[in-house]
Amino acid sequence: MTVLVTLSVSGGGAEQGRTEYTYDEPAVCEVGRAPACAIRIGDGHGSVSGRHCRLEIDPLGVHLRDLGSRYGTYVNGRRLGRLEEHRVADGDEIRIGDVRLRVRHVQRPTPGGEPGATVATARRLLPDPSAAVLADYELLRELGRGSQGVVHLARHRDSGQLVALKQFLVSGTVDETARFALHRELESIRALDHPHIVPFRNRVHLDEQFWFACEYCPGGSLERLAARHGGRMPPWLALRVAHQVLAALAYAHGVPLPRPPRRDGTTAPAHGLVHRDVKPANILLADLDPGPEAAGSTSAPPTVKLADFGLAKAFQQAGLSGHTRTGALGGTIPFTARAQLVNFKYAGPEVDVWAAAACLYWMLTGATPRDFPPGRDPIAITLREPVVRIRDRDPSIPRRLAGVIDAALVDTPRIAIRSARELADALRAAR
Repeated sequence: MTVLVTLSVSGGGAEQGRTEYTYDEPAVCEVGRAPACAIRIGDGHGSVSGRHCRLEIDPLGVHLRDLGSRYGTYVNGRRLGRLEEHRVADGDEIRIGDVRLRVRHVQRPTPGGEPGATVATARRLLPDPSAAVLADYELLRELGRGSQGVVHLARHRDSGQLVALKQFLVSGTVDETARFALHRELESIRALDHPHIVPFRNRVHLDEQFWFACEYCPGGSLERLAARHGGRMPPWLALRVAHQVLAALAYAHGVPLPRPPRRDGTTAPAHGLVHRDVKPANILLADLDPGPEAAGSTSAPPTVKLADFGLAKAFQQAGLSGHTRTGALGGTIPFTARAQLVNFKYAGPEVDVWAAAACLYWMLTGATPRDFPPGRDPIAITLREPVVRIRDRDPSIPRRLAGVIDAALVDTPRIAIRSARELADALRAAR
């Protein structure tokens, strides 16, 4: 059984009167009035931006991202935030201006199979949780979905330990060469052992799917902690979080890594991993979120851990990730340095340092280092526009601290602060 995703367009917007688009394999398409858009809307629809939104389509569902549109992107009547990502379920309606797109997931039989049927949700496309390969884990509930897969809260049946069980969508043939390349990369990730990195515990391969067990962090992400402080964290707390992230990066960027032998039996030394996707959503709280009475305490900062270290890169190196999405360029755009967009394949540790500084900027101001006005291409903004100095966002931020953050966010013609230790030392000196 294969999967079809059908997008039905209404409101008279589709160019040349086309009202239906069908996809039977992973794809990325943009919707808007620009000539390059795969779903092009006629110029008569002024409430639709040139590049309005992006749809990332795969067997786990449709992942929608607003591209900074002027009049907003709506799902079932709810307006998404600027540049927000959202998983669209079967039957959902996307509205952009006066144009509507209806999403349908359809199972198509292979020759001799059962007739196709519309499914209520992409969850049914996942393997049966009772499958023998997952017998060691009891799936409790879904924690989240993204363009690369699904995350479940699960319990190990023998130990009772809670884990985050991640299923990665594979785009490509899992032949012996790809499996060998993936194994090499995963061994490096598994070797990471640091108190501020989410450990990778186990992996399972089932046909064209890969499952990974990682430590479960019940406190949620940094976004949740920031929300408890009204979107702007006090400097003492933001700095304690930043120092933990920088400690994780300093370790990972220099750690010796085991490398399985090549096919010819030779080995080569390796040092360091680059994360390439440091952002608030990948900074997790190891403990439950403290109650309101602890929000102002300076005595018990949360323990944070950096998640998803190298997993996406491992799939890319093995040739198993077919997503040509912004994330495939190495991170969410507002937390991505110019160098990472220009030369993603060879992006080094300095791009993680820049992203960590961008996260600190965001914790202190509630804003990203660059402005992304509605209707403008976020990639073009990153490549062309300067970073907004942090005291222009909030003049109350101490000058010495602001100076370090502004220096760390210089990325033209090159990133100015290039190591996690250098940034950590500069932040300490600015206190």
